Amino acid sequence: MKKAFSDEDLIKNLSLYYLNRHLKKKPMEKYHRKIDESPLHDREKYKKKAEILLLNSFMHHFPEVQFENLTCESPDFIAKLNDKKIGIELTEVINHLEMKKVESSLNKIFRQTEILLEQEDTTKHRGVYFLEFYPNIKLDSLEHQEEIIQNIYKSIKKGKPFGVVKSVRKSFHRRNVFITYEYSMSLFDELCSEKILELIEKKNEKFPYYDSTVDECWLVIVSDMNSLASRYTFIQDREHLNEVKSPFHKIFHLENMCGNITSIK
Repeated sequence: MKKAFSDEDLIKNLSLYYLNRHLKKKPMEKYHRKIDESPLHDREKYKKKAEILLLNSFMHHFPEVQFENLTCESPDFIAKLNDKKIGIELTEVINHLEMKKVESSLNKIFRQTEILLEQEDTTKHRGVYFLEFYPNIKLDSLEHQEEIIQNIYKSIKKGKPFGVVKSVRKSFHRRNVFITYEYSMSLFDELCSEKILELIEKKNEKFPYYDSTVDECWLVIVSDMNSLASRYTFIQDREHLNEVKSPFHKIFHLENMCGNITSIK
């Protein structure tokens, strides 16, 4: 997955997935330890951990898969399945490009507020806080961002919404203060199949450069449902996915929250 994440995005991904009750914790902890033991730079380690977490639902569908190389680049992972060496290339489909920048800025704000609350009293404030904001939230200046931090801080301290915070809900977390978005879906939030097909075309161009020692190379396209920018309700014109042509042996689209998987090829 060759796209730039902020540190806040990566930390947020790790925390969200650890909260997921469907997480395959034992293999995931083992894979994360292997990544930690690798010579990769810390930022690359975060990136690889976030990527393998995106494949958690994939592991539910393919429980026999064993990842052998977690730190390669082309493709992203090498796995063993049914005595075959499988290369797995992973990519995320962004459904709302305009939300990506907003989400990254909000994650930075969340992290700064988490630090404030933890420095004040971690034991008192620890928990998961799900926030909903009023529309047209302003993130265009440091002054506005500082105001949002204070609004979130006061909402959590008081246990009720304040300022730009429309609602706040707390859930148990045994260690830290963790702030995220209130999960909500629109019934008409479609993911256009053209976006998936465009991704496949881009990956097709890179296919000749992938590890040629693998028996098969699979492409796994993920909608990261823990991200505001990647959420969707349904795939529009799904039948267009049947027309795909690609050198990849198998192509899947994976929705990582409920684990729904679509076999495209």
